Formats: sequence, structure tokens, C-alpha cells
Amino acid sequence: MIHFPLRSRTVSKLGVIHANAAGHFFLANRSINLGTDDTFLLSNGYAAESGDTLATLSYRLQALARDTALNTLDYLILVPTLRCNLSCSYCQVSRANLDQQGFDWSPETLRSVLALIDSLTTDSIKIEFQGGEPSLRPDLIRAVIARCERFAQKSFVICTNLSRIDPDFKTILDRPDVSVSTSLDGDILTHQNQRTGTENATLAFTENLDALIAEYGSDKVSALPTIDPENPPKIDALIDAYQTCGFGSIYLRPINYQGFARKRHPKSRAQDERWWAYYETFVMRLIERNWQNKPIVLEESYLSLCLRRIFRAGLDRHVDLRNPNPVGVDYIVIDYDGTVYPTDEARMLTRSGVIDLSIGKATSGFDTEARRTLDAHSTTHGDPACDACIYQPFCGRDLIDDLSRYGRIDLPRHDTAFCQKHLHIFDLCLRLIYSDDTEIQYSLAKWLGLSAERLPTQARLS
Repeated sequence: MIHFPLRSRTVSKLGVIHANAAGHFFLANRSINLGTDDTFLLSNGYAAESGDTLATLSYRLQALARDTALNTLDYLILVPTLRCNLSCSYCQVSRANLDQQGFDWSPETLRSVLALIDSLTTDSIKIEFQGGEPSLRPDLIRAVIARCERFAQKSFVICTNLSRIDPDFKTILDRPDVSVSTSLDGDILTHQNQRTGTENATLAFTENLDALIAEYGSDKVSALPTIDPENPPKIDALIDAYQTCGFGSIYLRPINYQGFARKRHPKSRAQDERWWAYYETFVMRLIERNWQNKPIVLEESYLSLCLRRIFRAGLDRHVDLRNPNPVGVDYIVIDYDGTVYPTDEARMLTRSGVIDLSIGKATSGFDTEARRTLDAHSTTHGDPACDACIYQPFCGRDLIDDLSRYGRIDLPRHDTAFCQKHLHIFDLCLRLIYSDDTEIQYSLAKWLGLSAERLPTQARLS
């Protein structure tokens, strides 16, 4: 008998979960007895008969499938301007004032970006325009979009505060391959206090948001809130704000320890138990509302992503949860000055003066020593805490987050905010998965895209 190595973790309010490197797991409230429990282990894929080469190779292949397989460069995050007409207290970027000079792409940078697009070998491309406020430079957005006409599949996301939509910008939004990402922090008063600052600016935002949804439908627009853990919005008010707009998901994102937030919100460096109590209460309220009004199913999008990671090997385009997570391979960020970064958070750290995490320039390329240095540490494999963790097949490595919070990457995994966050979320996922509650099972099935109203029965060793 060949027993595939098991890891274990005691999950609060549930019991002991055992899992292997392929991401298969089961609940057992007692110790595993090799020999006595071989029938259970064999029938559920945790062991194989000696000489069963097919079963052994299958296990190894399933474990390998949990590692990220990167493709060619096909995703660009572009920052045509760092200027912005708002000044949110927790801005991650440390943006420039509206009237400042030297914070837009130069003609040389634009030429370099277009040349890079011309060099791509992919058949599909996704481009996200970040800022600042990218709608201030519709001419640069149009130039990039025009250069992408050769791709068989293309999509463009414009991240905007929706405080203004002039006719020039509106013609871009008319394209079916263009969508908008914006911020909606909850009810109008909460949004005004945290974002727009004035009643007039709030009114402009709501009018523009309503107009876009009315003309194009809610699928054209995505939104996410930024939550101040010290003063979170009322849960039902936040859900109502998203449901009213026709949005099906809410990413419960606390203030990120980046940009202006490092000084104005220093407690954002870590999330305490109050935040996780709020998070779980929010999830349970979503589940309750989904059951009360079945035609409308809302999700907390990061929880749903983690659930899909558990059940679907290879779902790894979300960069927080890739392992290994090398940089500059399938996506890059090009800043307002043509500097290339591995992630949007990396450019924020550089802009804040914390550490220079640039990996090159649009004019000269990004196959650099800085990039290779980051890549050398971009995996959880070999980390003793991660190698012993049942969640390693679903989790990832975020060097930039560690550097942001601690200025180093060698802290024990369990001491980092990244690890603590994902232990909380994956523990919650497992408690929900093994719950017998009908309401919980209904939401889980819908979040996972199942036609049934509950998950298949998960393995348990009694």
C-alpha cells in the first residue's frame, strides 16, 4: 500500500481536516490509523495499491496541476496619468494633483507602449487603465485601443471615479469591449465621507453611475468598496447599495497599507479579530439574504474565489493566489513615466518612497536582474510552514505585500498578514463546505456555479 502524505489542521468549530498536495481533503475527528483506515484512504484517493502506477501518476499530476502554469504576456495595466481630481484619504497610489505637470505619458512613453503591444504574440489581450484618473486622457486610451484591433479577443477596463463623463470619454465607453471599474463604499453618506468629500461631487458620481447602468446594464460596470475596519459601514446598507445597482458581487476590501494610507491609516498594516468578525458576519448575512430572495444571489467575491480555488485546480489568474508567482511573465504594470512594475501595489510602494520595486522601463524592456531577484523568491515550495499547510495547494505567495508591511520577505509565514488572512478565509470556507445548513449549502452551490442547491457530500472519516 502506498500512502500519499497527509497534512492536518484543526479548524475551529469544525474539527481536524486532513489534506494532501493534490488539494484533496477530508474531515476526521480522530487520528488516522494506517492499515485500519486503508479502505477509506484507498477509495478516496489518499492511497494506492503497491504497483498501481496509474494511481500514483494521477496523484502526482493532480498535485502538479495545483502549481501555476503561466502563459505569454497578455494583460497590461497602464497608467496614462497619475493626476486625479479627488483626494481620498486611503488612496493607495499617492496620486498627483489635477494641475501638476509631468505626470502623464510622454510621446516617447506612448510610442514604447504601442511598440510593446505590437510585439505581443498572444491572440487575446486585456488592458486595464489605472491612475490617477485615466479619463483625464481619453486620447491616450483611444491610441492604445486602436493598436489592439488586430487581436482576436480584446477587452479594456477603465478604472475611474466616475466624477465626470465628458463626450470624448463617453465615445470610448460606447464600445462593447470596454467596461468600467469604480468604487462604491456603501450608502451615499459613507461614499461621500470616504471618497468625494462634497455633496455636489457625490451627486455627480451617483448620476453618472446610474446613467451608465441605465444605458448599458450593470454588466458594463463593476464596483468595489474600500472598508475602514475602524469604522465599517452597516452590513445591510452596504449590501443594499450594491444590490440596488444590480451588482452580483461585493469584494469586502479593507484599506490597503499602500500610498497615502500608510500615513493616514497606519492601523491598516494588519487586520485584527474585529475585522474578521465583521467579515464573517457579512458573509453569513449574504447567505441569509440569498435564501430569503433566491432569484438574487450576491457573493463576497474573494471568498468565492477561494472556494473555486479549493475545487478547481488551475484557476490561477488571480495573482494573490498563484504558486509559484513569478513577475513580468503574463502581466505587467506600466506607470505614467514608462517605468515597469511587477504589480500595481509595487508601483504604489515606489511612489510612496518605501522601496523601489521597478523591474525595467517601457523603452528598454523588463528582463532585468531586479525581476529575476523577485522571481527567485516567488514560491511557497520549500517554506517549512507552507509545505506543512493543508491550504498550500490553494494559496499563493505575495512578496510585495510582505515588503509593504514588514520591509522583508523572510518572516515566518504564520506571522504575516497574508498568511493570517488566508488561514481565516480558508478555515471559513471549510466550515461552510461541511455545514449541514440548507441556507449555507444553497449559497455555496450558486457561488460555485452548480445547478444543484447544495454541494456533493464531502469526505468524512468517522
